[in-house]
Parts: sequence; structure tokens; C-alpha cells
Amino acid sequence: MIRLIPSAILALALAMPGAGIAAAQTASEARAMAEAAAAQLRASMDKLSSALTADDQVTALSEVIRGYEQGQAALREGLRQAALRETELRDRFESQRESLSDVLGVMMSMERAPEATLLLHPSGATATARAGMILSAVTPGLRAEADRLQTDLDEIAAVRELQENAAGMLSDGLASVQEARRLLTSAVTDRSTMPVRFAENPEELQQLQVSAASLDEFAKGIAELEDDVGPPMEDFEGAQGSLPLPVTGEVVRYYNEADAAGVKRPGIVVATAPAALVSTPWPATIRYRGPLLDYGNVMIVEPARGYLLILAGLDQVFGEVGDVLSTGEPVGLMGGSEARAAEFGTQFVADAARGGGAGRTETLYVELRQGGETVDPTEWFVMNPVVEPQE
Repeated sequence: MIRLIPSAILALALAMPGAGIAAAQTASEARAMAEAAAAQLRASMDKLSSALTADDQVTALSEVIRGYEQGQAALREGLRQAALRETELRDRFESQRESLSDVLGVMMSMERAPEATLLLHPSGATATARAGMILSAVTPGLRAEADRLQTDLDEIAAVRELQENAAGMLSDGLASVQEARRLLTSAVTDRSTMPVRFAENPEELQQLQVSAASLDEFAKGIAELEDDVGPPMEDFEGAQGSLPLPVTGEVVRYYNEADAAGVKRPGIVVATAPAALVSTPWPATIRYRGPLLDYGNVMIVEPARGYLLILAGLDQVFGEVGDVLSTGEPVGLMGGSEARAAEFGTQFVADAARGGGAGRTETLYVELRQGGETVDPTEWFVMNPVVEPQE
């Protein structure tokens, strides 16, 4: 006797085969993004040996670290998208558990029952013909649904493999980037070819540092010091809206946005990974570097006459007052401590899956001032850019 197929299963079988195609494309793109980012990370690590023999080790090592961090950011996004896709598939399995069980049950019955029995109907030839027509219409849908289920399961397995490979590769590469940071600190200290625009006046700076009661007061005092560095050759104002953020990370608080304690600051806060590299986004002259109030280490640079860029919260600062920096020149490193290599990769993958600021434990405060007054940095910098893996 024919096994009667409930209408819900019939509808499911006919409607489902095309579902999720667009989402599958998204998952494929996420995996491609993660794999390209992993290739960028490996390429960055491979450059470390050549950086040691480069004429300008500071530039070469900075490129190694920056490439690694940008690759990490791209990998983080790829892993996040892949994790979202995995969650979507698992949620769909849960929501359709009962219907899918029915579909699989029908298919198993069809596999076991001979065709002659399936096509035989007790009501006679007309009913048998009708049942045969229904069965021929439903069978392709059931097959397609089974194929889709297998595709989804294969996709989850591929995401898991991607995450495991990423974790292993990140663990292997951690020592290399840590060595690059250590060598960079040494190379910056030993560098003696940095052009200097004016001589440091320790007395004036020390007086200002002691007397200033706030970052605002200190910055205004820096702007009023007699030493005039003059504008760089490049057109700083023409770069408005296109400056890269000084550090790889995510903007978590915007201009004059209140924090958890209700305090508003006229700058932005960027969440970064531990020991992230901080660099100047534009040619500039160092006006101050060192500890200030409760901001940790502060770097104040002048990218053009009348403008000051303030970077606060660094663990290490590079350079000396008066040094003239090129675009992308390292000015310091963030603090914090990375997990041991054995734990780093798996923790990174878990943080990427959670998204948001997970794993980005450090914060860099960025303030831009013009003529003694603060301006909104979001009008100057590219906010939360999607880091494209390099070819």
C-alpha cells in the first residue's frame, strides 16, 4: 500500500531546494576572505627575515607588523562571517527539525519499498495513476532537499576546518610578530637619521607638563609654545575624510559620546589588540611624547600649522620631540599581553566568532585639534574600514 505523504512534507519538498543559495554564496565569500587573509599573514611573516637586512629597518619592520595586523583584521572578519553562517545553518536545522525528520522518514521508506508496492493503490487504477503522479512530483524535491542538507553539513565542516587551520597558523605566527615588535623598538631607538625641525626645550615642556590640569590645557599650551614647526609640504586639509586610523582596530566611542560613567571626551576611542602598532597617518612633527596625567603615554604630533593630533593610552612611544615623521611612521605600541602561542589562535577564533570588541582589550584615544579647539575626527579619518586582504 502506498505510504501517504502529508501535505506539509509535500510543500516542504517542493519549496526548499532553492532556499539558502544567496546565504551559501555569502559563506563561500567569507571562507575566501579568511583564506586570503591567512595568505597575507603568512606573507607578512615571510618578510621578517628580509626586514632584518633592509637599509631602513624601521620601515621594513613596520610593514611586517602592519601587514600582520591588517591580515588579522581581515581574518577576523572572515571568521566572523563564517561563524554567522554556521549559526544560521544550525538554527535552521533546529527550527526545521520536525519537518526534516518527516522528509528523511519518507525517503527511507521510499528506499526500502519496491516501486510496484509504492505505485499500488487499493482504490484502483485511477488512484494508482494519481499516486504515481504525486510521487514523481515529490521525489525530485525530496532528493534536492537531501542534497541541500548534505551541502549544509559539508559547509559546517568546512567552517570548522577553516577555524582550526586559522588557529594553528596564528599560533605559529605569534612568535614572529612578537620578535618584529621587539626588533622595531630597538631599531627606532638606534635610528640616528631622523630629520629634526627644531630643538627640544625641556624646561618649557616640563613646566607645562607639571602645571597642566587637563589634556585640553596641555594641548593648548603645546600649541602656544614659541617653536613653530611650519606646515609640511603635503596638503593636510586636502586629506580630510581619507586619513587611515593610526591603529588597526574598531572605533567603539565617537566624538563627545558619553562612556559608561557618563563622561564625554572630544575625541574617538579605538579598541585594539594587545601590543598593536600605532603610526602617524600623515607626515608630522613630534611636539610631545611621554606620560601625561592619567592618560598613560601620550604622543602629540603636528601634521600642519594650527593642527595637533593627540594619541593617548600607548604603552611605548617612539621618537623625540622635533622629529619629522613620514606617513605610516611608527610612534609607539599599545600595551596589554597576548596569550601564549598555544592559546592565542583558539582564543582569536573564539573572539572573532563573538564579534564586537572581543579580544581587543586596549584602547587608543584619538583627538584632533585645530586652532586650539577640538574637531570631530570622524570627519577626517576613515571609520572602521573593511581591511581588504592584499594580493
